[in-house]
Amino acid sequence: MPFLFSLLVIALMIGALIDIITRDSALVKYLPKLAWIVIVILLPLIGSLLWFAIGREYGESGIQIPRMRRAERPAAQTDVRPAPPRDMRTTEQQIADLDREIEEWRLRQEIEKKRGQDGDASAGSAGAGA
Repeated sequence: MPFLFSLLVIALMIGALIDIITRDSALVKYLPKLAWIVIVILLPLIGSLLWFAIGREYGESGIQIPRMRRAERPAAQTDVRPAPPRDMRTTEQQIADLDREIEEWRLRQEIEKKRGQDGDASAGSAGAGA
């Protein structure tokens, strides 16, 4: 029995050492990789357990634990409407288009103003002749 326990501790230590050595330094927490290697070698059981518990970064999803599937649920209804079109113009193109629209609006205002003045002038002359 002690032989089996020793074998498991050595296997855990080797696994921890391989994980430490192959892991990117950015994914190692609290201590540098070399310090973790020394801790695992000097304290095989405790060092390996500490490494797997607090020393390594597991990513956003954590440790992947296989789970039994529950009964399939009906899928939620998804929105099948197409996404609204995106404006693919550059900012400069959008500004140029806005400038053209403003200029067109000013021209329309001037035309309406002239029409109004011409209408007033013709109405005034028709009234004066009567």
